[in-house]
This record gives sequence, C-alpha cells and structure tokens, in this order.
Amino acid sequence: MKQRHWVVDIGNTRIKTGLFENGTLLESKSFSELSKCNDYLMPQNGDRVLITSVKLSLDELKETFSFPFLYFDHETPLEITNSYKTPHTLGLDRLAGVIGAKSFKNEGNVLVIDMGTCITYDFLSKKNIYLGGAISPGLKMRARAMHEFTARLPLINVQNQEIPYLGTDTTSCMASGIYHGIAEEIKGFIQRYREDFGHIEVFICGGDAEIFESLIKDHIFVIPNLVLYGLDRILIYNVEK
Repeated sequence: MKQRHWVVDIGNTRIKTGLFENGTLLESKSFSELSKCNDYLMPQNGDRVLITSVKLSLDELKETFSFPFLYFDHETPLEITNSYKTPHTLGLDRLAGVIGAKSFKNEGNVLVIDMGTCITYDFLSKKNIYLGGAISPGLKMRARAMHEFTARLPLINVQNQEIPYLGTDTTSCMASGIYHGIAEEIKGFIQRYREDFGHIEVFICGGDAEIFESLIKDHIFVIPNLVLYGLDRILIYNVEK
C-alpha cells in the first residue's frame, strides 16, 4: 500500500520540503516565502504531513495551513534517547539529521556533519542515545568574517573542490584557508570520534555538502537531504505510535 508523507522544515531564511512515498524521497523543494510553500503543498486523503519551524508557533502554522499535520517540537516522541544537557536549546534539525542517518544505517554509531551556515557535528551512539557534538562556523561565515573583520581582505566565494593547498596570492590563500581548514577540521573530528568510540558511520549533509565530496572514503556518505529523511522517519514513528 502506498503511503505518502510531506515534511516541511521552516528555517530562518528558507523553507525546505520533501515528498516521500514509503520512505523514498520523490521530490524536494526549497522556498523563500511561506505563501509559495502553502501553494505547493497539496496533501491528498490518506497523506500524512509533518511541519517543524524555528520561528513559527503551532497556532501560527494552523492559521497558515488548512490541512492537519504533526507539529515536530521538543515534546514530540522520538525513537532515540536525547541526553543533551539543555534539550530545549538543541536545534531540531540536528536531531532529525541523526535520525535520518539511522534510516540508511540502522545499527552502530553515527556521526552527522551538517554543512550549512554553521557546521554541526552530532553523535548518536549504537545504543540510540544522542550525546551531542560540536558547532563551528560554516564556509560562507568564515569568508564573510575575514572580509568584515579586516580592512583589505576581499569577500570570496568558495564553490569547488579544486583549491590548491598552497595559495599563491591573497584570494587563493583565503580560499585555501577556508576550504582546507574545514576539510582538516572534519577529518580531525572523525578521527577523534573513531578513537573514542570505535567504528562509526559518517554522514555529511547540508547546503555545502557537495563541495566536500572529495572527502568521501571509508564509511562516509554525502546525503544533502538527510534532515528531510529524518523528518519522514519521525513522522512514521509517530503515526505508528
């Protein structure tokens, strides 16, 4: 029996949606305006919908969307245990990311690296306990910081992987520092987690994930829409519950 799920992730600047059928992502969309997202969403009888938002309350969402939906917040039941010391300050996308990773690798330790405005590192143990991770500046944030906090450094745009480690002018030195700095940071975190926890499955997701595809090697997977997969799995868990 076909079961369609719509998931909606309303962030500070972008709205991301995913249409799933029996766990398979059929289509993903991104919107800058809530009204356009509302026009796009057309759940049919029997479809399930999950919505999460960093800025809109449940009551505000009910005023926008006319169809029933599950509101994902910090009180929503999950299939994992959250041991974060300040759970209500934890970004819900971080929880969705590790749950999404579980939809691909259901057993073992999982490290999710989400490459957006900030880079977040999130660790889920093989016992399905979320332990936390780390947050560092993302690619564009590093470029903007060097430009805005200095007098002469330009604002550069790092878009590809073919950046020499040894810069030969100011622009290439900045590009090298940003790209290879992030790359070495990622490698260092992965190595540290493996030293402490043994075998782990590593997932890289987020808007800048594909720029770092060259990091792919043993047990590293690049899945840009990993958070959407996690939202779908959260919806499945709550429907079954």
